[in-house]
Amino acid sequence: MDFDISCPPHHGMTELDRSAFQKTLPVLAVRVPAVKIVGFKKANEMKQHLVDLPNIRGVEPDPDDPANRLVLLNKTEDALPPETRQYISDNGLGFTNFDIKINYDYWSTNEILKSVLPQELVADGAPASFAATGHIAHLNLRDEYLPYKHLIGKIVLDKNKNLRTVVNKVNTIDDHDSEFRVFKMEVIAGEPDFNVVLNESDCSFVFDFSKVYWNSRLQAEHKRLIDMFQPGEVIVDGFAGVGPFAVPAAKKGCYVMGSDLNPESAAALQGNAERNKVSAMSLGREWEAQPDAYDLQVTSRLRVSCKDGRVFIREAVQEIWDNPIPFSEPSNLAKKRAKEERRARESGTDGSRGIGREVEAPLPPPRRRVDHFVMNLPATAIEFLDAYRGVLAPLKEKDPAAFEEVYEDRMPMVHCYAFTRELDVSSAGADLRKRAEEYLGGALGVDGEDVHYHLVRDVAPHKRMYCISFRLPKDIALGVVG
Repeated sequence: MDFDISCPPHHGMTELDRSAFQKTLPVLAVRVPAVKIVGFKKANEMKQHLVDLPNIRGVEPDPDDPANRLVLLNKTEDALPPETRQYISDNGLGFTNFDIKINYDYWSTNEILKSVLPQELVADGAPASFAATGHIAHLNLRDEYLPYKHLIGKIVLDKNKNLRTVVNKVNTIDDHDSEFRVFKMEVIAGEPDFNVVLNESDCSFVFDFSKVYWNSRLQAEHKRLIDMFQPGEVIVDGFAGVGPFAVPAAKKGCYVMGSDLNPESAAALQGNAERNKVSAMSLGREWEAQPDAYDLQVTSRLRVSCKDGRVFIREAVQEIWDNPIPFSEPSNLAKKRAKEERRARESGTDGSRGIGREVEAPLPPPRRRVDHFVMNLPATAIEFLDAYRGVLAPLKEKDPAAFEEVYEDRMPMVHCYAFTRELDVSSAGADLRKRAEEYLGGALGVDGEDVHYHLVRDVAPHKRMYCISFRLPKDIALGVVG
């Protein structure tokens, strides 16, 4: 027996009528005592003849006797083989008829949209995809779908119980008037509530989605880069947004300086730093011994600014040089030390053994070197690479010996996001290298050693987002190119 479970067509519907989506499937059923259900369904005589439809139960309560169940069959009585009819006669309580009723809740977003929108608009698929940011779904509907936007929004909202708001983009973040990477949006279903709370990378983020930039599709990319960072490293994030790189990196044990030109993003970044307890860090024994020797602002795990990216990059390098970052005791060691000291006090010993001895080792020197620069502004970040021309020259001029000691063994890595229309990987790499070198004013190192290209995602049919990561050439950083 073939069951038609397709969504009934209602092409051209302009107001959502959920009651229009009804379907009844009459089937044959067998009454079976509830205590025998498991064995009955597993019997070889029955396996091939049970209803097996997606999201439809094959066993239903018996409305006439709560001690029985109805096992739904996929054939008529006459179509059942003799051995199956005999098994049912021996183990069941007879046949009955049953109506499987399915309604609006049964069909998916895609199926409902294909049912209600004009056929010519769904010939190649329905506009069912969206990006979720907390409780908000944001769509980017093509012009031909706009007359049906509220209908589409209601269906998306119905089918995703974790959503409360559905918005449609009015423009894109690439538009020239979108200085702060914020797209205009309109609510097409649900509550006009843009205040989002979400979790990513073991961190909690809160922000107003209508005023800042966030892309949940970049979660894997955020993790990829954060995994590169090592505790104790110094990260400068010049286009930090609300902190998808900065906050988890700080929580991991890095020292982060983050900035965003959008005041709303900078405020949210500061709030997220405090929410995730990375706006201050433990200085361990060094702080305990000389608490007045440290500027609390300098000792934050994550320092927030609201500046132009080009200005911020240069100022951050200078600030870290002038105000070295003191040793920050790793949280796990700090907790162990505190526990050991508490035990020592309780036992009357001096706590000189175990973990207490470990922390008596010489402390690492304060950090003056930037290890990583993050530039997550793919539309224009590559144009800001000129900020690195001569960025380290003032440091060497001020103290040549100290500069060589700090930057001699390793120059910083720069992770710059950019779009390219080159679809071939090698062509994309060549395009990114050429553009990067143009703004840097000098040549990059060797591909595969000093320079790496990572495909982040396809943005459009002929547009891809990449991350070009490269070791900052020393001659460019010192301004001695050409």
